[in-house]
Amino acid sequence: MTHEIICDWNKEMFFEADTNGHMVKMDANEAAGGRNNGPRPKPLLLTALAGCTGMDVASLVKKMRQKVDDFQIKVEGEMTEEHPKYYRKIHLIYRFKGQDLDPEKLKKAVDLSQDKYCGISAMLKKAAELSYEIEIAK
Repeated sequence: MTHEIICDWNKEMFFEADTNGHMVKMDANEAAGGRNNGPRPKPLLLTALAGCTGMDVASLVKKMRQKVDDFQIKVEGEMTEEHPKYYRKIHLIYRFKGQDLDPEKLKKAVDLSQDKYCGISAMLKKAAELSYEIEIAK
């Protein structure tokens, strides 16, 4: 399988990418010559990671019959200081809310995503230290 996107430059630092028929806008902030008309590319990488693992976990907890009322993933990326700047450490915080949630099942779902299913996690683990934690709200 091959994925393809088309990314068009729209002057200055503004780009639009056609991704699965959806337009993704990217821009730099004013200090870097942009107009802040969209997110920066590097944080979009963290967004893709959250979406990838989140979809895995949402599917798995449903199959495990966990009654999740709310689910959030916070992703923290620590960048290098030197160029090329990249994320050397990425930490995910999986936050769950629901009735009678089984911490072992939630951990199993996250482990399966991180170790078996999420291709973005697999790719990023080759370049950065990935870690995670699970929070369960009462």
